[in-house]
Amino acid sequence: MSGFDPEFEDLPASLPIFPLTGVLMLPRGRLPLNIFEPRYLNMVADAMGGNRMIGMIQPSEAQAEESEGEPAVYTTGCAGRITHFEETEDNRFILSLRGVCRFRITEEVPTTRGYRRCAVDWTPFAFDLTKPENTNINRERLVAAVRTYFTAKGLEANWEAIEKAKDEYLVTSIAMLCPFDPPEKQALLEAEDLAARAELLTTIVEMAALDNSNSVLQ
Repeated sequence: MSGFDPEFEDLPASLPIFPLTGVLMLPRGRLPLNIFEPRYLNMVADAMGGNRMIGMIQPSEAQAEESEGEPAVYTTGCAGRITHFEETEDNRFILSLRGVCRFRITEEVPTTRGYRRCAVDWTPFAFDLTKPENTNINRERLVAAVRTYFTAKGLEANWEAIEKAKDEYLVTSIAMLCPFDPPEKQALLEAEDLAARAELLTTIVEMAALDNSNSVLQ
């Protein structure tokens, strides 16, 4: 493992999972977290004592609840590594995660610390560990769609920074930050590669802007 960038053989066989609706973690993305629930305080403490990795995943409303009362989750998530950790005076943890690699859950593992842990398969997403060289995205269309979307939603942005951002950072940041519906977030997570994610993101943004315009006209 070099710095914050693990090799494939460094990836663990199981991960603690943190189910959060509407939260998207992508490889090399940055995700801030405010942890206060006791079981997740345990999760972070255990992660800090080990490989610092946490699996971010969304609950799945389309699936039935699991037998032990925990919500069902999607089978695909993304692991993040804790790159910043701060403990507050009121016993919260403030974290920053850096996305590492997506995973598929193979089975849930019993634990005694309150949080959930799952055995995972990294193999389908091993290429996540390598930054894409040939991005092959329609950047002009994406930026134009984002401008329209932000205007329709009354959102502000640093357009100079957006114009200068590298393709992967641009797509990842917009996908993670925009308030899309959970199924849209999941679809962006499961997109095959950066080009597919950029195409889907552009379509989602264009449709959202159009829906907003139509609602204003009605």
